[in-house]
Amino acid sequence: MAAMSWKEILLLTGLVVGCYWNSLSCGFAFDDVSAILDNKDLRPSTSLYNLFRNDFWGTPMTEERSHKSYRPFTVLTFRLNYLFSELNAASYHLLNVVLHAVVCVLFLRVCRLFLDKTSSLVAALLFAVHPIHTEAVTGVVGRAELLSSIFLLAAFLAYTKSTGADNSIVWAPIALTVVLVAAATLCKEQGITVVGICCVHEVFVAQGFTLPMLLDTLRRVLQGKDGFPYAVLQTLLKLIVLVISTLLLVIIRVQVIQSQLPVFTRFDNPAAVSPTPTRQLTFNYLLSVNAWLLLNPSELCCDWTMGTIPLVESLLDLRNLATLVFYTFLGLLVYHSLRYRHSSAKTVIMALSFIVLPFIPASNLFFPVGFVVAERVLYVPSMGFCVLVAHGFRIVSHKGHLKKISWLIIGVLLTTHAVKTFNRNWDWESEYTLFTSALKVNKNNAKLWNNVGHALENQNNYAKALQYFLQATRVQPDDIGAHMNVGRTYKNLNKSKEAEEAYLVAKSLMPQVIPGKKYATRVAPNHLNVYINLANLIRANESRLEEADQLYRQAISMRPDFKQAYISRGELLLKMNKLTEARDAYLRALELDPTNADLWYNLAIVNIEMKDPSEALKNFNHALELNPRHKLALFNSALLMQESGEPKFWPEANRRFLIYVEEEPGDANGYFNLGMLAMDANENAAAERWMRKAISLQAGFRSALFNLALLYSQSKREMDALPALDELLRHHPEHIKGLILKGDILMNHKKDTSGAKACFERILRMDPTNVQGKHNLCVVYFEERDLPRAERCLEETLALAPNEEYVRRHLSIVRSKMAAMSAAGQPLTSEGGATMSAKEEKQKRVKGGAEEVEEEGRGADAVLKGAGNEKNVRKSSTERGGVGVEQSESLDSSQSDKRTKGKSTKEIKDIEKKRAAALKRLEEIERILSGD
Repeated sequence: MAAMSWKEILLLTGLVVGCYWNSLSCGFAFDDVSAILDNKDLRPSTSLYNLFRNDFWGTPMTEERSHKSYRPFTVLTFRLNYLFSELNAASYHLLNVVLHAVVCVLFLRVCRLFLDKTSSLVAALLFAVHPIHTEAVTGVVGRAELLSSIFLLAAFLAYTKSTGADNSIVWAPIALTVVLVAAATLCKEQGITVVGICCVHEVFVAQGFTLPMLLDTLRRVLQGKDGFPYAVLQTLLKLIVLVISTLLLVIIRVQVIQSQLPVFTRFDNPAAVSPTPTRQLTFNYLLSVNAWLLLNPSELCCDWTMGTIPLVESLLDLRNLATLVFYTFLGLLVYHSLRYRHSSAKTVIMALSFIVLPFIPASNLFFPVGFVVAERVLYVPSMGFCVLVAHGFRIVSHKGHLKKISWLIIGVLLTTHAVKTFNRNWDWESEYTLFTSALKVNKNNAKLWNNVGHALENQNNYAKALQYFLQATRVQPDDIGAHMNVGRTYKNLNKSKEAEEAYLVAKSLMPQVIPGKKYATRVAPNHLNVYINLANLIRANESRLEEADQLYRQAISMRPDFKQAYISRGELLLKMNKLTEARDAYLRALELDPTNADLWYNLAIVNIEMKDPSEALKNFNHALELNPRHKLALFNSALLMQESGEPKFWPEANRRFLIYVEEEPGDANGYFNLGMLAMDANENAAAERWMRKAISLQAGFRSALFNLALLYSQSKREMDALPALDELLRHHPEHIKGLILKGDILMNHKKDTSGAKACFERILRMDPTNVQGKHNLCVVYFEERDLPRAERCLEETLALAPNEEYVRRHLSIVRSKMAAMSAAGQPLTSEGGATMSAKEEKQKRVKGGAEEVEEEGRGADAVLKGAGNEKNVRKSSTERGGVGVEQSESLDSSQSDKRTKGKSTKEIKDIEKKRAAALKRLEEIERILSGD
């Protein structure tokens, strides 16, 4: 066996880089979305333990919708990528290219066991550039193939060193082999097949047996003519160790998947649910299809499911000839390799073992899988194919007259394959390019039409996406998912009637439930979301809420463990104000998924509606324990702490708001609430800074502008408040509280009674019944020394608020002053309409406006904290239902404030404090009116 040189390693590495460097510009496409973008197991906030509980896609292995693909080591490498570059696709593709180069080098090392130096290099070069590998290398999820192959080849190389010079057993390499086999299996399931390859090598290569020799030895033993030779016993002992270790791995694997096979539908693999002999004929024909892809990888497709390959339903189907040719050729190779002991036979038997054994799990011959053909599963089998090609090249090139031709053919083959691989990488640039390239190869696969539609949908090109979804329903009329996609797109186009019709078609295609029997039809769990989507659509109509609830309950009756149905129903029940039932729905969902932070968050929202803030805070904290950076839980829990009125909660509320603005730096609400907390703590400088930040992010932010102005006013910076109020009124000219505050400042600090008068008059034009605006206008008339008009104004105010004692007192004061002035012969109106005595100039002017408004609603802080409902928005976070499924509507679709109703102890104290302050101001006003 010739050793590898650095030149060969550099040549292989350079060729891999040359073929795949353009893959670095590709994004995440197809299965990458589920495995990378949507997989929470990649996030540092998720426990590493989850990698060993969940499948490759982040779904708990215990759930039926799990694909049962247990590959924690592969997910761990994704997590490392995320740790260094988060979701930068280039780093993921770069690591795949590096891993492919490592596989190529290890493969060259393996080839040196069976081939000469030149032929083994040819095999490795062909493997490096073969176009069939683009799905495994350029598709990020193909990393499972790459990692598994590395450990598989390493395990095989370790095993080849288990025989000593005197044919004794060397146990260290065998122990290492078992460890590497386990690692390969934890990267991808097919890694365990290397044990079979090791067994073939041990019997037919290391021990040099042929099939006739084995049969003869067995015959002699059975006849009692001879015992087992020592070499055979040695071989049996090694094989027993391998087999036992393999059985242990299989048992563990079966336990991990809960002894359940994944649920696949006839759309994933039509032949798997077909009757005999269609199933057998089709599966055997697929073997020749895979062989043809290795021989002629000219037309590659990312998805071969559904109608890509029509079923072989009859023995008269001409495609059976391809199956016959395949088995004939395979049989000849097997016969050649098992009958003779020469090196050529050993090379062929090892090549066949690399082709056949790793392909068995994907062959559908022993158990169904979720695909018809998948190019990535040919990654390891192509190694054996490349060995066969290189072996054939060696035989031909040793014939003098064919040597140049054989080199020319290999040169052309390597060049064309390299070019094809390079060009094929561009197809994986995005989901749109990938699926449109697939449609050029196959137009009979509804899934491809659907996926092009999804790619367009992600670009918000709904009209064009609809065309592809409709074509999918024409290609496969019974495709439930396609009709669901049509319905969702119609909804996005605001065509509710058409959307409902499409959902009803999808619903009609669902298997009917038999009363009294458990729903066990093997249908894709995501298809059940048709009930969720239809219910979400019709619940927009308030008169159809019960109908929507019936759909949710129907979905639950079909699958009592259908978590998404409980979540969506909980939202609906909350909307229907059935709070106890909503809470129960969320609690049931939490029984199914207690580690779902969104569910704990939604339960907290229900607690708020039930006026149980302490329980709500507990559930918010549960959500944050599971996901410390859960944005909505951070925001609303901090808000709840702030609204509690307990100063002991404010530091933690401030911390959570700070984390929230780190996560959502563009959300002005986060900075606004930081400003509110600072105002509560009398930290005016910080409050001003946060308010200004909120305003800079959201021009015309009503609450921030008003509270900033109020902050200035309370800090004796009334002149600074006026620009903020002007900005507020420019965006919101009908903001009554802003007009009141501006009028107050103009009259008391700028002595601009005409400006104040304009503010109060504008209030009354918008709301003639506004007592505060009317009363303050009366005071303006008094300031202008127009006592008759002030009297009429106060009479009108008293008519609006007959129970307001201060208005009655003020009217009495004005009348008394008018009587005194009449008795003294003084005019009741000033000529200028705005002069006052020096004594009155010194008196404190009217300040009632904004502060009196604060007494409304929540008391002292009602105005400070948002002037209404614009301050906070509590949202409901829902799960994504899967491909083609709408996200459920959030609880705050109307942007309403889900804050607790009622008043805290602090609020009540603040109200009393403000009432006392208001009474003091009333006394000041009375002094003004009395002229004392």
